[in-house]
Amino acid sequence: MDITTKYLGMTLKSPLVASASPITEDIKNIKKLEEAGAAAVVLPSIFEEQIRSEQMDLHFYQTQGTYTYAESLTYFPEMDEYRFALDNYLDLIRKAKESVGIPIIASLNGVTPGGWTEFAKKIEEAGADALELNLYFIPTDLEQPGELVENTYIEIIKMVKNAVKIPLAVKLSPFFTNFANFARRVEQVGANALVLFNRFYQPDVDLENLEVKPSIHLSTSHANRLPMRWIAILKNKINLDFAATSGIHSSDDVIKMLLVGANVTMLCSALLKNGIFYLLQLERELIEWMEEHEYESIQQMIGVMSQDKTSNPSEYERAQYVRAITSYKF
Repeated sequence: MDITTKYLGMTLKSPLVASASPITEDIKNIKKLEEAGAAAVVLPSIFEEQIRSEQMDLHFYQTQGTYTYAESLTYFPEMDEYRFALDNYLDLIRKAKESVGIPIIASLNGVTPGGWTEFAKKIEEAGADALELNLYFIPTDLEQPGELVENTYIEIIKMVKNAVKIPLAVKLSPFFTNFANFARRVEQVGANALVLFNRFYQPDVDLENLEVKPSIHLSTSHANRLPMRWIAILKNKINLDFAATSGIHSSDDVIKMLLVGANVTMLCSALLKNGIFYLLQLERELIEWMEEHEYESIQQMIGVMSQDKTSNPSEYERAQYVRAITSYKF
């Protein structure tokens, strides 16, 4: 039984990839993930704001007292003692590459074109096998049209692709007027894969203290319907690999995503809930399903239920909405 798959130009031992999460920020956990059968690991995103903030902090402490007596300058922080977020992240990449044999995919969330390219180069130099651009941005400017937001995204992707040689995946939210068109534009500027979809964490209100507070809820399998639909629609229409993320909790979820066209499935909430070695169960159940349904390889499965392969392609579009609404009985 061949469960290898191809993603970002790499042959992976299975379609089970550990996505960015608190699990993947620790070398011990990354080793366990390899032991449990993870085909690759996506490191947590490093945010440009983190790096910029620490750079400003360093500048502040280095320049305080510049015009005082020289004898007073000994209170400046020693460079060896001051660690940037980026330095720590690059160390994580290096240590991960030294510790495991599976691919290490870095994740970068930037807000300015210069920031993306600068940090992407350093990540490549540290040895990352690939880079995932996490385009997590919520435009709220009333004067900023959607076209400008999309053009900014495309410019960032283009600049990063031109700056590095390692494969490039783009992690997107589904919030575009015409997602299919934007996906094609991502392909045209040289990206290698789409990671669908990013989950936006929505704030909550603390009624006792009247404060806005963060609210983080792990996904459920229901969340995979959206990436499933778009991967099915886009498969074979654009020349990109697809990573399905959000709502991958069971072997059934993995199998469905492969059938509609995903090259890999990325797990986060499932591992946080069930532990790292839950991967062993998923792999075993995947193989059992393949044997039962007489598939000899993952490559045979990928995309057999994509929109262009189904007898009724409209099932992935409006017709499915009408059918779902009319089928509900009260």
